[in-house]
Amino acid sequence: MPPEQHSRGTMGLFRSFVFLLMLYLPQGSNTSLVRLNNNGYEGIIIAIDPTVPENETLIEKIQNMVIDASTYLFEATENRFFFKNVSILIPENWKNINQYKRPKHESYKHADVRVAPPALPGRYEPYTKQFTACEEKGEYIHLTPDFVLGNKQNEFGPSGRLLVHEWAHLRWGVFDEYNDDEPFYRAKSRKIEATRCSTGITGLNRVYVCEGGSCVSDRECRIDSKTNLYQKNCQFFPDKYQTEKTSIMFMQGIDSVTKFCNEKNHNREAPSLQNKMCNYRSTWEVISNSEDFKNTTAMSAPPPPPVFSLLKISERIVCLVLDKSGSMATSNRLNRMNQAAQHFLLQTVENGSWVGMVHFDSSASIRSNLIQIISSNERRKLLESLPTVASGGTSICSGIESGFQAIRNAGFQLDGSEIVLLTDGEDNTVKSCIETVKQSGAIIHFIALGPNAALEVKEMSTATGGKYVYASDEGQNNGLIDAFAALASGNIDGSQQSIQLESKGLKLNSNDWMNGTVIIDSTVGKDTFFLITWSQQLPSIYLFDPNGMSMENFTVDSTSKMAYLNIPGATKVGVWTYNIQAKTSSETLTITVNSRAANSFVPPITVNAKVNKDTNSYPSPLIVYAEILQGYLPILGANVTAFIESKFGETEVLELLDNGAGADSFKNDGVYSRYFTTYKENGAYNLKVRAHGGENAVRRSLRHPLNTAAFIPGWVVDGNIEGNPPRPENDEDTQTNVESFTRTATGDAFVVSNVPQSPSLLDLFPPSQITDLEATSHENEINLTWTAPGDDFDVGKVQQYIIRISESILDLRDNFDDALQVNTTALLPKEANSKETFTFKPGNISEENETHIFIAIQSVDKSNLTSKVSNIVQVALFVQEDYTPDEIHPDPSPDKNPPKSGLSISTLVLLVVGSVVIVSLILSITICILNKRRKPSRPRTGF
Repeated sequence: MPPEQHSRGTMGLFRSFVFLLMLYLPQGSNTSLVRLNNNGYEGIIIAIDPTVPENETLIEKIQNMVIDASTYLFEATENRFFFKNVSILIPENWKNINQYKRPKHESYKHADVRVAPPALPGRYEPYTKQFTACEEKGEYIHLTPDFVLGNKQNEFGPSGRLLVHEWAHLRWGVFDEYNDDEPFYRAKSRKIEATRCSTGITGLNRVYVCEGGSCVSDRECRIDSKTNLYQKNCQFFPDKYQTEKTSIMFMQGIDSVTKFCNEKNHNREAPSLQNKMCNYRSTWEVISNSEDFKNTTAMSAPPPPPVFSLLKISERIVCLVLDKSGSMATSNRLNRMNQAAQHFLLQTVENGSWVGMVHFDSSASIRSNLIQIISSNERRKLLESLPTVASGGTSICSGIESGFQAIRNAGFQLDGSEIVLLTDGEDNTVKSCIETVKQSGAIIHFIALGPNAALEVKEMSTATGGKYVYASDEGQNNGLIDAFAALASGNIDGSQQSIQLESKGLKLNSNDWMNGTVIIDSTVGKDTFFLITWSQQLPSIYLFDPNGMSMENFTVDSTSKMAYLNIPGATKVGVWTYNIQAKTSSETLTITVNSRAANSFVPPITVNAKVNKDTNSYPSPLIVYAEILQGYLPILGANVTAFIESKFGETEVLELLDNGAGADSFKNDGVYSRYFTTYKENGAYNLKVRAHGGENAVRRSLRHPLNTAAFIPGWVVDGNIEGNPPRPENDEDTQTNVESFTRTATGDAFVVSNVPQSPSLLDLFPPSQITDLEATSHENEINLTWTAPGDDFDVGKVQQYIIRISESILDLRDNFDDALQVNTTALLPKEANSKETFTFKPGNISEENETHIFIAIQSVDKSNLTSKVSNIVQVALFVQEDYTPDEIHPDPSPDKNPPKSGLSISTLVLLVVGSVVIVSLILSITICILNKRRKPSRPRTGF
C-alpha cells in the first residue's frame, strides 16, 4: 500500500518553499498595452479587422457597447473598476475622416478586442482566446460584426454585459461557470442539476426539437442509464424573470445577474471550467486575488464615461538603425546582419511601406532617407545603403535619434513609426534616452545580437509595443534572418504578410550535404522566396520543384555570401527538394523559405510562438506555446518542435503537445505546449518553433471555440419556452483533413536570471498536475484514464500514483490525504505523456444507495515530491432505470409557483408508497389490539 504521507525533512521543506516560489512568481507574457490608472482601464484597443466591410454604424455600436459595459463592470466589481479610455483601430482601406488619427503604439497585434468575421459562416458566438492557467491573462476577445451590430442579443444578452463577461476571462484569467461538455451533474443531494453558478438560477430542463424552421418543447429530459445524468439532447432553459444576482460568468444575459459568484454562493459541485481550472475557487475569489484588485480601493462616486480615440491604420513607416561598431567585425556579425537585412528588404517588408536606413557606432548618420517601396527597384536601391565596414564605439541613443530624424525629414510624424534597432554592444549611456523614446510615439523593435547586447533597450521595446528578438553568434541557427523575418507588419490583411515556411542551418565539412524538403501547400505559394547563405565559399545549390524540375535562376551575391530565388507569381504546390553541398571545411550553410497567401479569400495556415513570461527567475518553469491556425480555426495533429537557444548558442529541443495534459490546458485547441526547465545560463534566450503537418494526419477543428459566452437556447416565460434559433451543431469530432504543410515561427526572446553556475543537485521540480482524469463505470468496476506526468513536470517518469475516492467532492478537494485510498500496488507508471489506464472496484460505500463517488489522483516522484491533486471526476456506481423526472425548476425560489402539469411517474410512485405505508400501519395497530385482548393484564406498581 502506498504511503499516505511523505516526510521530507529539512530538504523537503526547502523544496516545498522553492515550488511555492515558482507558483507565485509574476506570470504573463501578454501583448496587451492595457494599464490600470486610478481604477480606470487605459490603453484598451478594439481593432476592426481589415476584412470587415466599411460600416460607420459599427464604430457607433462599439462605443455604445463599451459605455454600457463600463457601467456594468463598475457595479459588478463593487465600485472598483471601469473603462477609462479606449482606442478603436480602423482599417486602412476605410475612407479617411478628419476625426481619425494615426495610431502610436496601437496595432492589431496588441488588440484586446478583435471585431472580425467568424471562424466559419454562422459561427457568431463571442469568445476569448484563453489557453493559459487560472489567473493568467488571455490573448484577445473575438466579437463578430453581426454580434456588435446587435443581431444576437437574444442568444447572448446585451453586448455591454457580454463584454464584461469576456473581460473577466481576458484580464483576470477566470473561466466559464457552465460546461457544454458536461451540462448537468448529480449534486450531493442526489438531484440532477444544470451546471451553473449560482444554483439560485431557475429554469426548465427540456428536450427542444427544431425541424423545418420551427422549434417545440418536445418532452421532459430522460436519464441516461450509463451516466445516471440527463441524455445528451437535454438543455437548461433559464427563467426570463429572476431575482438571483449571480453569476456573470454563467449567464450575464439574465437581467437580474449583476455580480460574480463569491465564496459564499459559489457552486463547487458543478463540473465547470472555473472549478476545474481554478481549484474550485469562485470567480470573485480569483478576481480579488488579482494585482488589479490589490492595487485599488472602491470608489465613492460613479466613474466618468469612457473616452474614445478613433485611430486609422495608414502606410507602414520603418527605419533600420544598424550597429556598425568595431565589435560587429567579430563572429561574422556584420555580414550576417547584412544578409538578414537584405532578406527583410527583398521579401519581408510589404509593398507600400516607407523604409529608411541609419548606421551608428559612437555617432550616427542617415544613409538612406525614407523611400516608398513600389517595386523591386526601391528594394534593390536600399540594399546599396547597407554598411560594409565595422569600426568605432556604440551610441544607441544617437542611432535612434537619427532614425527619428530620417522619419521627420520625410514629413511624417513619429506616431506609429517603427525603428528596427540591431546592436551587439553594451552602452552605458542608453538609459539617458529611454524616457524620450517611450514618449515619442514610435515603436522600437530590438534585435539583440550576441551575448553582450545592451538589454536596457528591451525596456524600450516593451514600453512601445515592439518585438524583442535575440540572435546568438552561432550562424547555423539562422537567428538573425529569423529575427528580421519576424518583423512582418501586424496591421495588414494576413494574406499580404510574408510567412516563413523553412529556416534551417548546419555546420559542414567540405563536400558534405545539407538536404531537405519544403512543402508549398495550397494556402500559400504567392511571391515565394528561397534564400541560401554561406560563411566562406559559394556552395553547390540544387532545388527541385514537385515535378522534379531543377530551378537554376538563383541571384548570387558573392559579397554578402548569399543566393536567392524569387518566384513572384504562383508557385507549384507540393514538396520542393533542396540539396546544398559545402565546398570548404568549417562551412556554415542556411536556407530560409518564405511565401505569401495564394488567395486573399482563403486564410493561410499560420504559426505563432510565445512563452508565458518574458522575464523569469530560476528555478521557476516556463511554458512554451505554439498556436497553429487557419484563420481562426485550430489545426490539430501537427508535429511541433520548439528550439530554445541560450545566449551562447546552446539549443534545447522540445516536442510541443496539444494533449490537454501537463502544460497544455486544453486538448485539441490548436495550441501546443510544454514546460521548459533546462536553463543553461543567465541572460537572453531565443525561441523558434517548427511545425509540420503530414498528409491525412492533420485536421482542421470545426467545433465551437472554448471560452465562448453561454448560448441561451431560449427563455422560460410563464412556464412556457420561448426558444431562440438553434445553435449550429457542436461535435468535438467535427474535423476536416488538411493537406501537408511546413511552417517556422520566431517568438519574442525572454530573459532568465539566478541560474546557478553548476547544476543543482536538488530535485526542484515535482510532477505536473494531472488535468485530464476521466472515469467510467461498468457493472461493479471503475475504469480510469489519464495522461502520465513526468518526474520533472512533464519529463521522465513518476514513482507512483495515489488514488483516493470520496462521496463528497469538497472533502476530496480539501482533505485529500484523509480520503479513502485505492490499492495501486499493481499500477506501474509509464513515461510522461503516455496514456495511463487503471481499473478498480470501489467496494462498500458508507451511504446507503449512494449513486456517485468522486475520484482524484496525486503523483509522487523519486524524491517524494508530490504533484497537485488532479482534476476531480464523478462516476456513476449503479445503473438506474430510464425514467422521466418530474423536476421542473432545479432550485426553485420560495416566491415562485411551480408550473401546472399532470401527475408524473415520480408523483405516482410517491402516492403508491404512501398508500402502502398507511395500510401497513392500520394492519399493525389491528394485530397489536388483538394480541392485547388475548394476554392477561399485568399487576401495576403503586407509589
